[in-house]
Amino acid sequence: MLNTVNKKISLILAIVSICYLVLSFRLPAYPYVPVDSDAVPITLGFILLLLSIFLYFQKDNHSEGKSKIPTSEKKVILTVLGFVLLFVILLEPLGFILTTTLFLYVNSWFLGYKKWISNLIVSLAIPFVIYFLFSSFLQIQLPKGILPF
Repeated sequence: MLNTVNKKISLILAIVSICYLVLSFRLPAYPYVPVDSDAVPITLGFILLLLSIFLYFQKDNHSEGKSKIPTSEKKVILTVLGFVLLFVILLEPLGFILTTTLFLYVNSWFLGYKKWISNLIVSLAIPFVIYFLFSSFLQIQLPKGILPF
């Protein structure tokens, strides 16, 4: 039954998405907002579940023994996962804008983009645009952290 890598990974992702959906449906409802705080997590959970179903039926292009990740790539993946974990830890105390700016800048620099001025502009612009869209149009409050707005 689970003879391909795609099927194994898709079942793991399906279990993760179902757990994520259960937790998303348990988020508290907030009155007086047009889009509740659970809208984005529930949508993302269903997208992950749908994609894991597609992956289950996707033909595996590699044989199991030949698809090994090089050690240098493993270090990069683990470092980026560390950045994501640090992002999650710092999101509430530092706030969305500051944490996302730091995450984007450091991650882009680590992955090889060395033009610091354009990297800084993009790393600042994306969090501000997302914060504006969430707070103005969706009326969803993102963590403010130490910044006054």
